[in-house]
Amino acid sequence: MKKDLFGKALLDYLNNNYTEDLITSTNISGEDELPLPYLFRSYSEMPKLEQKALQLAKGTILDVGCGSGSHSLYLQEKGLNVKAIDISKGAVEVAKKRGIFNVEQKDILEETETFDTILLLMNGTGIFQEVSQVSKYLNHIKSLLKPGGQILIDSSDIEYMYQDDDGGLWIDTNANYYGELDYFLSYKGDEEDKMKWLYIDFERLQLACDVVGLQCEKVIDGEHFDFLARISVK
Repeated sequence: MKKDLFGKALLDYLNNNYTEDLITSTNISGEDELPLPYLFRSYSEMPKLEQKALQLAKGTILDVGCGSGSHSLYLQEKGLNVKAIDISKGAVEVAKKRGIFNVEQKDILEETETFDTILLLMNGTGIFQEVSQVSKYLNHIKSLLKPGGQILIDSSDIEYMYQDDDGGLWIDTNANYYGELDYFLSYKGDEEDKMKWLYIDFERLQLACDVVGLQCEKVIDGEHFDFLARISVK
């Protein structure tokens, strides 16, 4: 996010300059609005999948890709010790202004502290970018877990996006994994550089975890092909 349009949008909303929403699209889907108020949602406004993850969070917590800090704020208000990180400079500034005590602009691969719970929500597997990098990320995140620690991560099986009206699939079996997408973001007429983003089905995530010595269990299914998984060391 070289232009940090995501961070600019969050700052605009926080500073009462909300006039437009973020616009997202992918290489397989058209433009869609991402309402800025949704990024500042309270616990009661969150999907059940996110609520469940926050209920399961315990001990010292790392909130990866914290955005405006809604998840961290809820946990902090419960008295939990939370560190929030995001690669967006604007998001980190917003999270600080909203009252998160410990927040840094940082990529997860740069993190070195250890935690009891690591949260990767709002399609947390997206930051893995592509299937070939999943093991690298899982191995690093595994190194950040304290004994008995857990990773709470969500994703979606987007196979349904390749279905035609008759229920058939038009997935190219010679192409890359169908969950590897090019993700585009625009805000107030400006376009962010293209990003790689990964959606992964549960079975493939479970297999990837198994390869690096992690145990992966499904906690709950969401309302639209999404799921929450709990990952721990075997």
